[in-house]
Amino acid sequence: MSITVAVAQFTTGTDKESNRKLVTEAVHSAAESGAELVITPESSMYADPEQRSEPREYAEPLDGEFTGCLTELAADAGIAVLAGFTELLPGRSRASNTLVAIGSGGERLGVYRKLHLYDAFGYRESERIEPAEHAEPLVFGLGGLRVGAMTCYDLRFPEMARSLTDAGANAIAVPAAWVAGPAKEEHWSVLARARAIENTSYVLASGQTGPFCTGQSMIVDPMGSVLAGAGEQPGIALARLHAERVERVRATNPSLANRRFAVIPAPHT
Repeated sequence: MSITVAVAQFTTGTDKESNRKLVTEAVHSAAESGAELVITPESSMYADPEQRSEPREYAEPLDGEFTGCLTELAADAGIAVLAGFTELLPGRSRASNTLVAIGSGGERLGVYRKLHLYDAFGYRESERIEPAEHAEPLVFGLGGLRVGAMTCYDLRFPEMARSLTDAGANAIAVPAAWVAGPAKEEHWSVLARARAIENTSYVLASGQTGPFCTGQSMIVDPMGSVLAGAGEQPGIALARLHAERVERVRATNPSLANRRFAVIPAPHT
């Protein structure tokens, strides 16, 4: 059992129509290349790295224009899509940093709202975005694989990837807008490979490109080898994922079976 997966990278901005065109091009490119799942970056709907406006001003509801576009794209191209957008939360003063997964028939596979907000490296995402409560992990099945999803800064928390693994994931998708800076590109690569190795799982990392972000989208094997990478420029990277590969790696390196600690959610603060 196997699937071909694409990680897409591009740079979005404050023009929603232009951003939807970028997503459309990436989805069609992935489908034409034979992919059955395409992952686009965090903030695919709208990106405002200079914080010129409040997220609630451009956020959309879960059934808004952006997710409607994703639904039509997925169904038309016959490919599953995982993408990040800013979600308008009814009755809340802040929006959510949200991932939505759409199946190849246009059905919604699940939603994930970001748990770990980027309050680091001089930035405070929590001042503008609502931190999610612990909920059921976003894990969906596709071609014999079980794909779990998390967002950007979540990659720095090994418990997050482990919780997806405990929920049955053997491939971990990470849509991101990994901010550029000293050593940041190295952090991105090392952490993606570490999450793959310690969970004996594929990692599918999709990032925004420059000038604000690092790009370097990649697909990592359960042994930590990079199977495909997209470099710095907009484009896609493709790889074939095999459920049997995960099984063989986990038989050789049974670290999940040998562990003696469980992941327990911390109280929300």
